[in-house]
Amino acid sequence: MLGAQLMIILDATVVNIALPHIQQGLHFSATSLSWVLNAYTLTFGGLLLLGGRAGDILGRRRVFIGGIALFTAASLAGGLATSAGWLLAARAVQGVGGALASPAVLALIVGAFPEGRERTRALGVYTGVVTGGASLGLALGGVITEWASWRWVLFINVPIGIAVALATPLFISESPRQPGHFDLAGALTSTVGMASLVYAFIRAASDGWSDRLTLAAFAAAAVLLGLFLVVEARARQPITPLGLFTDVGRSGSFVARLLLVAGMFGMFFFVTQFVQEVLGFSPLRAGIAFLPMTVALFAVSRAAPRLIPRFGPKRLVTLGLLPVIGGMAWLAQVSPATGYLPGVAGPMLIFGIGMGVAFVPLTTVSLAGVRPENSGAASSMVNVMQQLGGALGLAILVTVFGTASRNAAAHPVAGAGPLEQAHHVLTRGMASSFGVATIFDVCALLVILVTVRSRRAVART
Repeated sequence: MLGAQLMIILDATVVNIALPHIQQGLHFSATSLSWVLNAYTLTFGGLLLLGGRAGDILGRRRVFIGGIALFTAASLAGGLATSAGWLLAARAVQGVGGALASPAVLALIVGAFPEGRERTRALGVYTGVVTGGASLGLALGGVITEWASWRWVLFINVPIGIAVALATPLFISESPRQPGHFDLAGALTSTVGMASLVYAFIRAASDGWSDRLTLAAFAAAAVLLGLFLVVEARARQPITPLGLFTDVGRSGSFVARLLLVAGMFGMFFFVTQFVQEVLGFSPLRAGIAFLPMTVALFAVSRAAPRLIPRFGPKRLVTLGLLPVIGGMAWLAQVSPATGYLPGVAGPMLIFGIGMGVAFVPLTTVSLAGVRPENSGAASSMVNVMQQLGGALGLAILVTVFGTASRNAAAHPVAGAGPLEQAHHVLTRGMASSFGVATIFDVCALLVILVTVRSRRAVART
């Protein structure tokens, strides 16, 4: 389960550092290159709710294996791509496979471990893989790109996917299939609505918030997701039971996750640029630059489950968010004179420690009290919040970066050469983006303080 989840998470970031090589190899234009990431994000985020409910109704192991098989085949096709269109189609199909498999992973873990200490330990390992996997993808992308070829960023999924598909029937039993009819109206409105919302954020990042297609996509998402809520309120077997949101603490944990991931993915995007364009790191060194955070995050997340019984989820999330806020605020001081160890590695290290502490109890709160028949839907919402957070955060922070960079370019540094001036413009934009990401993290802390009770008894929903 964890191997599959790591593979799915890695593909959201592993191609980042390989993008310049992909652009040269398949002749992407500068504007179309972002769709190597967005094609995956769009289908993955849009189909997550459908994938979660499909597992509840058809059997989670069956849907999981089908999703992994589709993901693996698409990875092979993407690695063999000879044109830009071929690669983008393969990335979109990868997203479909990931949307089928990812909700089943968390639902199978929840079903395999009873609520309490055992499930908390399992969620600790799962959370370390999910949160650390994104930054590990940057490191692996740099290693693979420099030592082999960008194609191996995709080929590496093939043996892993085959091994997971073959091993799953040996270790994972099939979940009971839920009787009844599939909520087709809910599936359609949620899938198209989520896809429209993800596309709107992606479009806003590249073309601005006032772009007509951006506004049209947001309007379509609002209408479709509104219809989705109406359909779900009336459906006998909704694709997403609205009762999941009646628990204030659970709803708060969803919002806090969205805000945290919004800041984290934006941080990945800008730190990757900083270490390569300002510090002059190679793709390999740029990938390795993220390892301190990755190691810290995974190590701390393994220890976090033992702290939950002592401190409780709310206190532990609060303690974790404080270094997250401190690390992001530290990054907001970035300048052309910033070095890697004091200005990048230091804040990323304490950021990783804080995220390792916070994410395990946050996931525990999201899934506490969920009935077995609704665990797929609840798991889907956890994943949806991560995808929306990544898309939303990147769109907002790129817009902030653009505005701050233009202002910096309008006020050049006296006596600076062209390279120094370029670095000044770049880092001013990044500093502003990190500042806004810090606000996201502060808002996440406030949401937790207001919505999550210290020692709460959760009704099963």
